[in-house]
Amino acid sequence: MQSIRIYEIPDCRMVSSGVGMFGDGTLEKFEKWLSMQPRGIYPKDFLYWDSSSDEKQGFNWLYVYEEGMSVPDEFPIVNFHGGLYAVATDIDQKTNKEVMDSELNIFLIDNGFERDTSRPELGNIITSPHAKETLGYEQMNYWFPIRKNHEGVDEHTLRFRNPTL
Repeated sequence: MQSIRIYEIPDCRMVSSGVGMFGDGTLEKFEKWLSMQPRGIYPKDFLYWDSSSDEKQGFNWLYVYEEGMSVPDEFPIVNFHGGLYAVATDIDQKTNKEVMDSELNIFLIDNGFERDTSRPELGNIITSPHAKETLGYEQMNYWFPIRKNHEGVDEHTLRFRNPTL
C-alpha cells in the first residue's frame, strides 16, 4: 500500500492572509473569515512558510478563490502557480519529519519524480470537527511540490528499491 499520493493543483487564484505569525492577529483574522466559508469534501485552505521577503517572513494562509466570493479588502487575491504535489498525511504537530522525508524520497525515486524547490511546501488540516472530537487530534496533509525527474533513475537504484525488477 502506498502512503504517498500525487495531486495536481491547477494554476488558480487564492485569497491570502498575508504574511504573519500565530498570535499577531493576522492569521487569527483570516481564520475567522475562513471559518465562515462552506465546508466541502476537501479542505480548500493551505498554510505555508513564506520567506519570499527579506523584511517579513512568516506563515501565509491561502484559500481557493471562487468568482463572486465575498473577500474582505485586507486579504489580497493572489495568483497561485500550481503543479504536481506528493501528499503525505500524519498527526498535526507530531510528525516525524525524518521518517516522512525518507518515505517521500523513496517514493519519488521509485516513481521518476524529484522535489521542485521553486515552489513552497504546503500543509492543511483535513480533520472535520466531528472526527477531531473522536480522535482527540487533527490529521494534516503535507504537500510537497514535485516534478518529473528529467535525469532518470539508473537501473541499480531501481533494482535496489524494487528487487522484483
